[in-house]
Amino acid sequence: MFFCIIYNQSNLDKKSIIEFGKEVIKLQSESINNISKYIDENFEKAIQIILKSTGRVVVTGIGKSAIIANKIVATLNSTGTPSVFMHAADAIHGDLGIIKSDDVIICISKSGNTPEIKDLVPFIKVNNNQLIAITGDKSSFLAKNSSVILNSFVEVEVCPNNLAPTNSTTAQLVIGDAIAVTLVKIKGFTKNDFAKFHPGGNLGKKLLLKVKDLVEPSLIPSNKTNDSINEVIIEISEKMLGITAVLNDEKIVGVITDGDLRRTLLNHKEIKNLTAQDIMSVNPQIIDHESLAVEALELMRKHKISQLVTVKNDKYYGILHIQSLIKEGIAS
Repeated sequence: MFFCIIYNQSNLDKKSIIEFGKEVIKLQSESINNISKYIDENFEKAIQIILKSTGRVVVTGIGKSAIIANKIVATLNSTGTPSVFMHAADAIHGDLGIIKSDDVIICISKSGNTPEIKDLVPFIKVNNNQLIAITGDKSSFLAKNSSVILNSFVEVEVCPNNLAPTNSTTAQLVIGDAIAVTLVKIKGFTKNDFAKFHPGGNLGKKLLLKVKDLVEPSLIPSNKTNDSINEVIIEISEKMLGITAVLNDEKIVGVITDGDLRRTLLNHKEIKNLTAQDIMSVNPQIIDHESLAVEALELMRKHKISQLVTVKNDKYYGILHIQSLIKEGIAS
């Protein structure tokens, strides 16, 4: 095969290294495509078992399969399916206590015949837990003793020696992702649900941070329609947001930005008699204070602006500046 020929060269040149890397990805991609052929009524049965369970999903494995099991657990937990990881070797030395009577067990093993798996499976069966096998051998010990078999068979590992788990672990991970995402689809798991499990970091901020969290209550610039241009300049300068909202009986009728002031100076020889109403821009972009910060960013980008007027119950609430979004890591 192509990768074996390249691998056996004692010194790979730059071009060969690049081509080898591409071939590895191509072969793994082909393995994933082949796995889709094995998604059948057994997959549907596995999903139904998990949905009907009142317990958790316990995912177990040994070696590289254990690492994949950990990742699947993380994905399930983050998408609303309570899950725990149990290392197969530790399980037979005391960690079987993790398993509750109503838990569903997913056991991952390429061969399905490793000693630890053979020791573990009988104990799972004694407790009458539903056992879902992700294995590359449908005739293995694990497969024969499972409620459902999810076939993860791959013809060859991408490793030149056909030894290191590569294609096989990718196949296991893809099946785990298919389970998790299918459960998301069926449960109607939303962005808001996702946010509950991801309160930290930039992801949490994007899902949870609202406009009201970023508007500074001590910096709410406003002018009346009949305010002089000097009063407008003072308000913009003091609040340092580069903008002021123009109000008429507490109703927002326009905004004045630094840019509006510069254009006024360019277009008028005499400005001392001008009022806020004379120089304001009408129909400003407005967003509710309960909106997500990411929605505000989308609006700013769409209209190529750096400030947004915010409202609460249709009344002026304050100004959201792009710098606040940058500071929180929402924008860059």
